[in-house]
Amino acid sequence: MILDILYFVLGVGLIIGGANYLTEGASTLARRFGVSPLVVGLTIVAFGTSSPELIVSLTSALKGSADISLGNIVGSNLFNVLAIGGVTALVAPISITRSTLKREIPLMLLASFVLSFMVLDRVLDPTATANMITRSEGLTLLAFFLIFLSYTFAIAKGHSGDPHAVSDSPNSYPLWLQLLFIFGGLAALVWGGDLFVSSASSIASALGMSESFIGLTIVAAGTSLPELATSVAAALKKQPEIAVGNIVGSNIFNIFFILGTTATIQPIRAGGIGVLDLVAMTAAALLLYIFALLFGDKVIKRGEGFILLACYIAYTIYLITQL
Repeated sequence: MILDILYFVLGVGLIIGGANYLTEGASTLARRFGVSPLVVGLTIVAFGTSSPELIVSLTSALKGSADISLGNIVGSNLFNVLAIGGVTALVAPISITRSTLKREIPLMLLASFVLSFMVLDRVLDPTATANMITRSEGLTLLAFFLIFLSYTFAIAKGHSGDPHAVSDSPNSYPLWLQLLFIFGGLAALVWGGDLFVSSASSIASALGMSESFIGLTIVAAGTSLPELATSVAAALKKQPEIAVGNIVGSNIFNIFFILGTTATIQPIRAGGIGVLDLVAMTAAALLLYIFALLFGDKVIKRGEGFILLACYIAYTIYLITQL
């Protein structure tokens, strides 16, 4: 048990460190070869911050721990909106742009509805033998992701003077070190993901907890640490408006890209993830949207942040009572 906990902590460290070095190495290497900062931000950095969820979900599915795989995404989306959104709003009120309010948050809601529709086979069709995200549904999610990515590129280009401009910031690392960051970070991610999933499954068994509970809580919070650090840092730097973009973008990325990729490679059987979990994820996205619309000022205030955080605590307590 103690060894499993040490492996779990080591896995978290390897995943977060690997994601950081992979992103840093790939970003500086891309700039070295003249790739625009816009493309780097929309692809490499976005992938890097979500790579913990991708590695854990994919590794879990391949190891037969589907509840950890799906629970990781559902739990991460809940943690992003309620915990990270709540904490960030408590640090500084979150300003939301008109574009985010009209497009990105509704798209996050759509992603939540699409996932719920795909997972709840037995609710929508009583003759279904199991709740599954099939390969064809995984490919559908990836198609949604490509549409989202195309839209994001179009919006970003429309707001930038020269989308092909190369960053003026100097490359602070030699080429060999950039390559070391990339391959070392990738190795750390893969190894950390394997340790993380194996130890989480062992801990769940030893404590009599379900894999779905571990996925929805501990694993979800662990893989969301990069988003938490980014959002809190933005709030402390008096740039809380960045936080909502981080939260919303991550949730869309999680469902469309990560679950799409995972289900395409290995169909996901949703055993322990039920209606309540999916309703909570969708309701959290809806609550964020309502708070943003409230009084027409497009700001998540501290009081509303407290409500978001309280909802996450209440949901976690409910899960604990169901053990």
